[in-house]
Amino acid sequence: MIRWRPDRVFPVALLSGLALALAFPRFDVGFLAWFALAPLFAVMERRPFGAGFAAGTAFFGVILYWVNIVMTTYGGMHPFFSGVAYLLLVFYLALYFGATTWLCCRLRRLSGIPFWFSLPAIWIAAEYLRSLLLSGFPWASLGYSQHNEPHLLQSADLFGVYGIGFLVVFFNAALASAWRGWREKSGFSRALRPLLLALILVAAAGGYGRCRLSRPLDERPRQLSVVLVQGNVDQSIKWDPTVKQATVARYRQLSLAAAGAGETDLIVWPESATPFYFDFREPLLKEVMAIPPETDAQLLFGAPAYEFKEGGVRYLNSAFLLSRKGEVLGRSDKIHLVPFGEYNPLERVLPFLGKLVQGVGDFSPGVLKPLPLEAGTGGVLVCFEAIFPEIARDYVRLGCGLLINITNDAWFGRSSAPYQHLAMTRFRAVENRVWVVRAANTGISAVIAPSGRITEATGLFETATLRSKVGFGVHPTFYNGTGDLIPLLLLGCSLLVWAGVEWRARHQKAGPGRGAESG
Repeated sequence: MIRWRPDRVFPVALLSGLALALAFPRFDVGFLAWFALAPLFAVMERRPFGAGFAAGTAFFGVILYWVNIVMTTYGGMHPFFSGVAYLLLVFYLALYFGATTWLCCRLRRLSGIPFWFSLPAIWIAAEYLRSLLLSGFPWASLGYSQHNEPHLLQSADLFGVYGIGFLVVFFNAALASAWRGWREKSGFSRALRPLLLALILVAAAGGYGRCRLSRPLDERPRQLSVVLVQGNVDQSIKWDPTVKQATVARYRQLSLAAAGAGETDLIVWPESATPFYFDFREPLLKEVMAIPPETDAQLLFGAPAYEFKEGGVRYLNSAFLLSRKGEVLGRSDKIHLVPFGEYNPLERVLPFLGKLVQGVGDFSPGVLKPLPLEAGTGGVLVCFEAIFPEIARDYVRLGCGLLINITNDAWFGRSSAPYQHLAMTRFRAVENRVWVVRAANTGISAVIAPSGRITEATGLFETATLRSKVGFGVHPTFYNGTGDLIPLLLLGCSLLVWAGVEWRARHQKAGPGRGAESG
């Protein structure tokens, strides 16, 4: 019989984490996700917490290497402190892996719950918890590894990204169970049952996707002609007052040229495209407001804003919509702010951390506010709001027939982060069966169909425009109706089962002692 020595556990766990990272952009070897975690699950009993923590450290260490680019190149942080902050983030996220493997091992030891049963539920519960705690950071949830698998991607309209992640973990756990059964030379046929069930579920998901793709998912009765403008303004000079005029001139020239190529309904500029606060006293704002009449199109653009409220000033990361006549139709404010990027959540404890973006004061969160497009209302996802399924879902439930993601991924440089960001945004289109248009300052700008298909896309760090016809309107989905109810239930059930198992274990342990005393 082969037995794993304790010193082999951590190398295997690290390799599992590294292999899993390769399933995500830019490596994008998506099929690896179906096998990468099996070695970890096979050896984790030797080091229930340490094995998962090691795998999580390797995974997030590779996935989030670009954090150092943000902090040093644009945040001005010393490389040493940047490295410390990066490791703290990686270790924090690795705790979710470690806690998952520890809890599954404990449930198996105390109550015999098999790994193939507990791992998928607890893993997804942990991912959902990660999207909530400390303002939430659901970057690189496991299901996103399948963004390039069109047939599997379609089931996101049933259970969202967490449903696909559940399948991936289940398959890995079933593989590990089958391997353990073969290794122990006993109960091998019984150990194959979970693997057979996993294969059936994966085949069902693929069949569902094939059936969905055979229908005209991307067609809508109403069409909009949209122009996306990628200004490609270098982040190092973006907020330099001496280049404001050149920035507005670049966006104006690109917009006029693209709109002149054909009838245009909507022009979209990226997040903070105008490097000044929206203020009618700003001379350059008048030039921006003159563009819609010149192009005969609505214009949506990102700009910082401020408002006086309760005796103070609130600063907002906003998107403004102008009519074809240049009138202000509405403003949508960013709801989910980036911790340490747009505000300091630990200002009272660690005020020296400051923020990594330029601008006056901390930003404040806004509220859901659809904007009145000519065909109906549209929802704006500012920057990394696109990685939060609930925000897109809420906009669609408010009647939005188009989702518009404006972002400035220049912070990420030429790293894998822009590709990861786009991959996650694709899920919002499928979950809600709605078109998504994405304008990014330096790329990747893209048009995403309700099937998750990218119909148009730009490259990184190129000055470009995209013209595209997009459908307006949504098709009801199971996910849009229920949201993340299943991950929430898995989280609640996991905690309840854990509490029940612990209570029973303590009760059984204390029972004989009490009996001896009474005798």
